[in-house]
Amino acid sequence: MMSNVGQARSRLKADCANCFGLCCTALGFMKSADFALDKANGVPCPNLQDDYRCGIHRELRTTGFKGCTVYDCFGAGQHVSQRTFAGRDWKTDKETAEAMFAVFPQMVQLFELLWLLEEAQGKTSRPELKEQAERLLGKTRAMTDLSAQELRRLQIGEHWREVNDVLLQVSEEVRAGIASAKKLNKKFGRGADLIGAKLQGTDLSGANLRGAYLIAADLRETRLDRTDLVGADFRDADIRGADLSGSLFLTQIQMNAAKGDGRTRLPEGIERPSHWCE
Repeated sequence: MMSNVGQARSRLKADCANCFGLCCTALGFMKSADFALDKANGVPCPNLQDDYRCGIHRELRTTGFKGCTVYDCFGAGQHVSQRTFAGRDWKTDKETAEAMFAVFPQMVQLFELLWLLEEAQGKTSRPELKEQAERLLGKTRAMTDLSAQELRRLQIGEHWREVNDVLLQVSEEVRAGIASAKKLNKKFGRGADLIGAKLQGTDLSGANLRGAYLIAADLRETRLDRTDLVGADFRDADIRGADLSGSLFLTQIQMNAAKGDGRTRLPEGIERPSHWCE
């Protein structure tokens, strides 16, 4: 049976059929290992079709667009398309396009906050923290319903800091009962440089790996129970057979960037990427 957090997160999923290809137009990228060409902000990707679908969706990773398979908008795209702009697409006129492209990145940040706050509210047993998370959830939801003009003026930084304070308190509460956490955080800790680290089979339960660089790290068969993973960089990290089912504040983007398999255990609400091996 799906938990309350799982139910809430099921509504924070991208619905490309109801979005006007905003991630393919509003956001720019540079030619690299993740993208086969340069694209400026506000310019449609040449692979975007008239129906706002990607013309090479099934071949993205083999045609040089691996970065597209990592991205996730948390459902912000359809919200901007169908609610903020009431179904008016960016092809309608220049003013609509400019406003829509400016609002989309703001909305993605807000929807990511909803994702994190839903989890925080479900993980804490402290009434005051639960109340703070609920208040911030309400405040964030209200922000998502602002007009395009109001969203363009919105300063999200201060709100992020307020949310982060609650996330930190919840993280400390949840990790407090793990005896090995203190020792782990002396060895690794927040923002740790673990690029290419050989950690196969390591129990990282209770560690604070916020913002850690896990790029290409060997995390096979690792255990990350109640491990704080806010902002951890999982690009090309090998998590085959790893157990992340009880980790804290993991997002779909992080898992899309990693290399997992059918044995990798994920938290509720995170989908197994189609490009993972079996």
